[in-house]
Amino acid sequence: MLFHVHLLVILFLVISISSSLLCLFLSQPFTKVSIQETNFPIHSTFQLPSPLPAWPPGNGFASGHIDLGGLQVHQVTKFKKIWETYQGGPDNLGATFYEPNEIPNGYFMLGSYAQPNSLPLFGSILVAKDKTDNKTSKKEALMKPIDYTLIWSSQFSRTKQDLGHGYIWFPIPPKGYEALGHVVTTSPEKPSLDKIRCVRKDLTEDCDIENWIWGEGKNKNDYGFQVYSLCPFDKGTQSQGLLVGAFGLIFVKDSRHYTQLPLSCLKNKEMNFFSSMPNLLQIKALIKEYSPKIFLHPKEIYLPSSINWFFANGAKLYQKGQNSKPTSIHYDGSNLPQGGLDDETYWIDLPLDKKEREKLKKGNLPSFESYIHVKPIFGGTFSDIIFWVFYPFNGPAIAKLGPFNIPLGGFGEHVGDWEHITLRISNFNGILDKVFWSQHSGGTWIDASLLEFYNFNGSSSNKLVGYAALHGHAIFPRQGMVPKGFDYIGIINDMKKSELVLDCGERYVIIGADYDDEININLKTPPPPIWVNYAREWGPKVTYNIGILVKKLMMDNHVLVGVYKKIFLHLLNLFPNEIWGEEGPTGPKMKGSWNKDELI
Repeated sequence: MLFHVHLLVILFLVISISSSLLCLFLSQPFTKVSIQETNFPIHSTFQLPSPLPAWPPGNGFASGHIDLGGLQVHQVTKFKKIWETYQGGPDNLGATFYEPNEIPNGYFMLGSYAQPNSLPLFGSILVAKDKTDNKTSKKEALMKPIDYTLIWSSQFSRTKQDLGHGYIWFPIPPKGYEALGHVVTTSPEKPSLDKIRCVRKDLTEDCDIENWIWGEGKNKNDYGFQVYSLCPFDKGTQSQGLLVGAFGLIFVKDSRHYTQLPLSCLKNKEMNFFSSMPNLLQIKALIKEYSPKIFLHPKEIYLPSSINWFFANGAKLYQKGQNSKPTSIHYDGSNLPQGGLDDETYWIDLPLDKKEREKLKKGNLPSFESYIHVKPIFGGTFSDIIFWVFYPFNGPAIAKLGPFNIPLGGFGEHVGDWEHITLRISNFNGILDKVFWSQHSGGTWIDASLLEFYNFNGSSSNKLVGYAALHGHAIFPRQGMVPKGFDYIGIINDMKKSELVLDCGERYVIIGADYDDEININLKTPPPPIWVNYAREWGPKVTYNIGILVKKLMMDNHVLVGVYKKIFLHLLNLFPNEIWGEEGPTGPKMKGSWNKDELI
């Protein structure tokens, strides 16, 4: 009976949303999380709340420069403003264009930097020095352009702008070289050829557009030139491409067709990724400096625990065909099957005894420890430090129906819940650049300038603050409610500060820092826990009858017809996959993000 009640709730939610769409009527929105609560003027510059410590010595981490093999690069974080517009782009607030300032002797500009006016100034761009070894290459790594092409001018633009017009120039590279960025001026005269350098082609690779910075309209699909940040096409622990920080231009023909102007990214030619990565002492210092504090909801009953507590307090290993005879898992997971694939032959589940199951579901906050994986990204110019959090149980989803929050019974539940936060840190200086917040099967990157930092009794720190959603444990950078659906109808993530806090840097285990095959020698870390190599699921796979019922409903032409059926099918995607059944996740090492970037 309870199952059918929850089914009716879900169907009512979907049909209610469908009706709302057709009637073009929605109630007033409830309070939602807002990443940016204030529009900062571009004249403000973001700085971390607390001065950074002196990082422990060793390797090339935080040395200020990185050798890419024939080319040495330095990360500039100080800029000279060139031109500004006050309209268009994100939030219709315009954008500001800069060139790198205080370039060290021997280094050259590779491109200009730009960012939306909706953010405080916080970014970086690379400058480069030629380190060509004549024995390995007869061509210099850097060359002046042979000419410029005027790509865009604000002379005929209707957007509000700074005094004077802005001009964007494309440097035409010599044969065998590539341009990595543009030059921005306030004069119609061509810039000096000595202003910028092009890079030898074998030290570059193709670029992709990333985040929208600016366009003359309010939408990135508006006709005309649009300004984007750039990133390499391939992103992963073994990928050679790296971020330059320069902006790129695309010409939009319509919402589906655009032309990207030819710019390249740098690459670490020698794949010398590990010389700039932090060693063990530096990793520990970074964890101490930035480790997140995650606030749980005051009504949360499904708490995290350590893996050892989970195993020691009744977690069982089940094998296909022997469901009634599970095996107790050793405290350290030493009897878990190693390697292989997620073939549904084995899975972890709660014990058969009801009381033991309920005890294990609730977790054990005093035993909590975070599990940390460190990996190179963008050719070894950044380090990703991933903090994994384990919950024995993921609670039911919560539906929003007008002013009411309705727990959906068993829908959304599953055993073994893995969530994580990824800190992206510059290997040039150890500065936190951005953070990834995992949210169910997805997540989002947020720049450090928009994050909340922990403040204890008026004392500032660089430790991040995050909030875990009630029952589902998705992690967000702000408290409040985030709907998956519409403001007043849909599935919600509910975050609220409480006295239940996860200090991810207090107790932790480094489960991976695989820079190369000699990790244990380089970092002097113990081998990772045995359970890291367990490839199967951390919970059972259970199919609910709701999937069958919904399928029948969709096939019945007398219940839903025409546009209602299409909207119904579309809106079902707003609900978590767990409403169709339970399926435990795989562990951290089996995620695509272990060797790739997030969301790939």
